Amino acid sequence: MKYRTLGKYITEYSQKNKRNIEYPVYSVTNRNGFCTEYFNKDVSSKDKSTYKIVPHGYFAYNPSRINVGSIDWQNCEENVIVSPLYVVFKCSDDLNQDYLKYFLKSKDGQQMIERKVSGSVRNNLKFSALASFEFNIGTLNEQKIIVSKLKIIEKAIENEKKQIELYDELIKCKFIEMFGDPISNPYGWKIVTFNDCLENIENGKSFVCASEARIDNKPAILKLSAVTYGIYKPEENKAIINEEDFIESAEVHKSDLLFTRKNTPELVGMAAYVESTPIKLMMPDLLFRLNTKNNCNKIFLWKLINNDLYRSRIESAANGSAKSMSNISKERLGKLQFPLPSIELQNQFADFVRTVDKSKVEAQKRVDLYEELLNKKMSEYFMD
Repeated sequence: MKYRTLGKYITEYSQKNKRNIEYPVYSVTNRNGFCTEYFNKDVSSKDKSTYKIVPHGYFAYNPSRINVGSIDWQNCEENVIVSPLYVVFKCSDDLNQDYLKYFLKSKDGQQMIERKVSGSVRNNLKFSALASFEFNIGTLNEQKIIVSKLKIIEKAIENEKKQIELYDELIKCKFIEMFGDPISNPYGWKIVTFNDCLENIENGKSFVCASEARIDNKPAILKLSAVTYGIYKPEENKAIINEEDFIESAEVHKSDLLFTRKNTPELVGMAAYVESTPIKLMMPDLLFRLNTKNNCNKIFLWKLINNDLYRSRIESAANGSAKSMSNISKERLGKLQFPLPSIELQNQFADFVRTVDKSKVEAQKRVDLYEELLNKKMSEYFMD
């Protein structure tokens, strides 16, 4: 293994779909690689003669998004097409596609990309810049051995993440088993409003903050993404420029129930329960804090709000068009109705959730360890 220039192994490919053949249209994302689900229905009617062809085994990336890992090699069809904005290239027979993909998605690869795109307004990475990368490239057999080792670690990560998903499904099933459909209310629970169950709804605060995450032990403000998907993520935050600007009344505390009052139409009105918050954080103005009365358990309310069967009712409280940000006011949220079981049954459910969440935490710890190992090994293989 020794450092070699990537340009010796890759060749740009700019074949356009000039005959406007009905090849499948794909995009490349950092999470799913080559995929089709990000296109609206009218894309099939557009003239695609300028789109670029990506044969099987070839790479493609969006020059303005490769810095977040949006690059992959095409392993879906004989030929697909991508936006004319994409860069397409092929590897020589001496470079394994997965070996290159692992490098470009590794921390070292991403840092190299960041250095090459720095100074560009749109952070575009040209093919010529990509071709100038230098890293360890051994024989094809050496590359395949390394890829097989990395895939073993990656598979372990996938298995743990699937286990976490199963725990989430278990909680959803337990909710329906204990309380029934929250819309049809088959068990005949008393119908109440959010106002009947909330002491108050507190607003977050709005002010100027830095674009980067907090540093050292300084306080920070949560980003919307810390709550968006129903799981509290304290690491999703931005630094507060002036520490004295921190507003104590908006500080996030253990056992808080946070609610996204503003977001895209499909994600507005999600809730996250704060099991613990190891750092000093403040709520942004995009969030509410829901303070419950004695008749309502916060964990029960958390799972109700995020329940797929109840989402339509939450979304009905939102203002805004389908193409813009939606907003849920305190007034509209307060008037929403739902079935309220006895507090004793709610508490039983909350105990069940806490038990399952302990298993989820252990699984997540294993994910973190495997990801740390994966990053360590990739750095050893590619840069040492």
